[in-house]
Amino acid sequence: MTEPASRRLPFFYGWVVVAVTFITMAIGVNARTAFSLFFPPILSEFGWERGITAGAFSFGFVVSGFVSPLIGRLMDRSGPRAVMELGVALMAGGMLLAPLTREPWHLYVTIGVMVGAGSVCLGYSGQSLFLPNWFIRRRGMAMGIAFAGVGIGSVTLLPWVQLMIEQGGWRTACTAMGLLILVVLAPINLLLRKRPEDIGLQPDGDAALTASSTKPVSNVLDPAWAATDWTLRRALRTARFWWIALGFFCGLYVWYAVQVHQTKFLLDIGFSPNVAVWALGVVSLLGIPGQIVLGHASDRIGREAIWAISCAGFAICFAALIALKYQPSLALIYLMVLAQGALGYGLTSVMGAVVLEIFQGP
Repeated sequence: MTEPASRRLPFFYGWVVVAVTFITMAIGVNARTAFSLFFPPILSEFGWERGITAGAFSFGFVVSGFVSPLIGRLMDRSGPRAVMELGVALMAGGMLLAPLTREPWHLYVTIGVMVGAGSVCLGYSGQSLFLPNWFIRRRGMAMGIAFAGVGIGSVTLLPWVQLMIEQGGWRTACTAMGLLILVVLAPINLLLRKRPEDIGLQPDGDAALTASSTKPVSNVLDPAWAATDWTLRRALRTARFWWIALGFFCGLYVWYAVQVHQTKFLLDIGFSPNVAVWALGVVSLLGIPGQIVLGHASDRIGREAIWAISCAGFAICFAALIALKYQPSLALIYLMVLAQGALGYGLTSVMGAVVLEIFQGP
């Protein structure tokens, strides 16, 4: 979109960026989450050990760890369009090639390396590298709305994937998901821009600042620290950087540790496939209001408080899962999905904002 066209829109172009991110997250994140649905039929077909099969998903996180810094550098040099289109190519390619699996290492290459690397681009990490630039006052709320796309995708895509698995097998479902990623996400991500200044706009759609303008409200708690010209080398020497890295590592570990094994665990302790799939979908459905409300609240009460509330949600979720092993009941499932979705998913609404508000600079 040219600069004059972006100015003629009846609303701030940042909301276009939010909409594209919403759709990308709805499809991209759930394409990876769908592994939880592919897991049982793959185990049944090949008879591989459960740990070896689940290891493909875990291996994807190892790949993600190595790829993330490279994605950040690509974002700095080429912007979000290049990063997102790379993610589309990797994830769609992985999904389309996964049906050719005959050996465990095939699954590691497709679902592990390709889908794992693509998810870094299309998921929370990639979107957090540019979306916070578009908002200041409404940063948490905007990210909460964008990331709530994951919930919409889960309640629409995951039942569809499960239906295809039941009717045509996991290979058909993989192929359909790959085509969906390619056809929908490749064109819409061409609309992205890294920051509003690139098209002559200001964050939140505000008018350009003048000498007499009121300074916009910010959630930066340590302005002197944030004003430092942060480079990667300089940031790596600070304790704050490593505390944030540890927090993100632990937060994402508990998130995906539940996601990968939840469906199979519920099946193992005696619940029906319908209940197991319902639980996975409702978690993300509850994440929609959870992310929006907690993101908006973080603009008011701070990012740290919301991080603590979200982590408490995951703690309750794990406690309920442990209890389910000894006392299977729908009441505990309700508690588990409520704590995980409505509270736990709030982590994502503050992750990008935390980094931007502490380490501003190249």
